[in-house]
Parts: sequence; C-alpha cells; structure tokens
Amino acid sequence: MTAGGEGVPGRYFHRLADGRLQCDLCPRECRLGDGQRGLCFVRQRDGGGIRLTTHGRSSGFCVDPIEKKPLNHFLPGTPVLSFGTAGCNLACKFCQNWDISKSREVDTLADAASPAALAATAKRLGCRSIAYTYNDPVIFLEYAVDTAQAAHAAGIANVAVTAGYISAEPRVEFFRHMDAVNVDLKAFTEAFYYKLTGARLAPVLETLIYLATETPVWLEITTLVIPGENDSEAEFDALSAWVGEALGPDVPLHFTAFHPDYRMRETPRTPPATLLRAREIARANGLRHVYVGNMHDKAAGSTYCHGCGALLIGRDWYELSDWNLDAHGRCTACATPLAGILEAHPGTWGRKRQPVRLSPGKARARRKRLR
Repeated sequence: MTAGGEGVPGRYFHRLADGRLQCDLCPRECRLGDGQRGLCFVRQRDGGGIRLTTHGRSSGFCVDPIEKKPLNHFLPGTPVLSFGTAGCNLACKFCQNWDISKSREVDTLADAASPAALAATAKRLGCRSIAYTYNDPVIFLEYAVDTAQAAHAAGIANVAVTAGYISAEPRVEFFRHMDAVNVDLKAFTEAFYYKLTGARLAPVLETLIYLATETPVWLEITTLVIPGENDSEAEFDALSAWVGEALGPDVPLHFTAFHPDYRMRETPRTPPATLLRAREIARANGLRHVYVGNMHDKAAGSTYCHGCGALLIGRDWYELSDWNLDAHGRCTACATPLAGILEAHPGTWGRKRQPVRLSPGKARARRKRLR
C-alpha cells in the first residue's frame, strides 16, 4: 500500500458491455462494480481500473529454512526470507493459514515494506532467497514482481509458494521473475477442487505443465493429504502417474499431513502410514524424489540417488544431516547427477526460525504462528 493508503494500479482486467470490470488475473474472472473487491479481497475496482490494495504491506516476515517451503532441491540448507499479505483467490475449507489468507482486516497487514526494503533486508540477514508465501502470491502479483526485480538486482533469488490458480497471460509475467516454485496440487479430482476449494483442477494442471515445459523455474509439488477426501490409493496412483508422464520423473513430490483447522476441525489428522503408502505408490510410478511432510521420518524426508540408491542428502526435519554430492551435484558413489539448483556445499541454516520486524511499533498479536 502506498503512503496514502491507496494501493497501486493493478494489471489484467477489461471492461464488460454492462460497465463492470472483469479481473483477468485468475480463472475466477471476478466482475466488479465500482468499489467492489474480488473474492481474493485485495484487488478492488476503483473507477476505470483495478488496484492492488496490499502493495508494500505484509502480514509478517520470517527467516525460514528453504526446506520448509518445502523445497528440497533448491539451495539446500540455506535461509529464505518469507512473507505474505492478506487474502486468497481460493476458498479452501482446510486452509492451514486461514487467519492470513482469509483475513478481511486491514490490521492483518501490520508491516510495511517496500520492495527495495525487502531485498535489502534479505541481503542483510544472509538470506539466499525471498519466498512469497503464507497466502497465495499470485493475488499480489504487482507487489511480488516489484520485489522480485529488486531481489534479483541484489543477487537474491525468488521463490513462490502457490496453488497455481492463475490465468495464462499473467502466468507468464509472474513466473518469469521466479527461480523456484512449490505448487500445491491439492488433489487430483475436479470434485475435490469444487467441493473444498471453490476452484477448478484444470487451470492448476495447466500451470504445472507450463512451468515444467516452458520455463527454467525449478518446480516441486506438494499435496496435503486429507483423510476421507484425497487419500485413496487410486488417487495417489493417478496423481503420481500424471506427474511422471506430464512433468517428468525428477519433479519432487511432497505428501504432507493434514491437521484439523479452519472449517474442517472434525476431520482427523493424516495417519503417518497413509503418507508412507502414498510415497510408495509414487515411487512405484517412477518418481525419483518423493517426500513426506508434517511428520518425522528421516528416511522418507531424505534424498537418494536414482542411479545407485545411495543417500545423497539426509534430513532430520529441516536439518541437513548428510551431504554426499560432489562439487558438481553428482552422487559421490556413482557420479549420477541430482536434479535441482545445487551448490558445491550445503547451507548451514538448519531448522532455525527467525521472525523479522521491518516496521517496529506496528506489531499486532497473531492468532497463530505463520507456517
């Protein structure tokens, strides 16, 4: 948000015959009368245009391990400066960050930070990258792009954590500025997307194919496994088979555990055995790097050589415990290269979590910690 609190002009919209403006940022295509906001809440009709009301304002900042995004093959062991804004263009009943993504309160945006300030802070704190996360960054595209450009100018990489629900034209602009992305593939059925997210599966698959086949962006995928909703062996099989065929066997896939939250508080937690079975099925379908998350299993969280089976990167939660790669990212046992964006040596950030205040004096109590 600008100093005057008026936001910045948004892109991707057109005028309809009835005088409303259609937002073309995402497949929802919200049609807005003057003063109305889209479902995302942060994009608002203002006369003849649409403005992004959250430019320069954040719901909080934190330095995390890159593995928490989760990204296991992108600059392993390094710290990332994470931030988000408010609002979301999906309506997930199981949202794990609902106090941020579902917020309709300006007070949620307690921290002010210009793109230049974010890049400078990341540099000062020794972060190798900035992550656009907590809520979906596609809805604050202009802020994310401005920050990403400032980050690149400072030698800082950019990471997007997104549901991938974005239209074709803005998709090109947004991901052109990203170096790595984790896409939440929430399920593999249209019924799940319609019932539990209020969205559609097809645009997400289009985003994944675009990223894997038309960009140099490093891609990883996360599926939150929810008991009774997307946890059948048939769905694990269909999802992982599609990933291997459409995106390739080197795209890492993370199956993570659900915990009761938001509007699904009566749904039980995901049993660890379910995640391990999902991993087994995906590996049987030829995926080389399949991980489990939100549960402690060092073996299922580590990286192995697809050539000889040797342990390449050991992980204990977010802590790296082993590193058996040479300076060129190859297995030290058989010289098979590991796919990813790797350096000669791993980072040493470990599992630390360091909250950051960019605007002292504007702190506000959070209802729960950022994830």
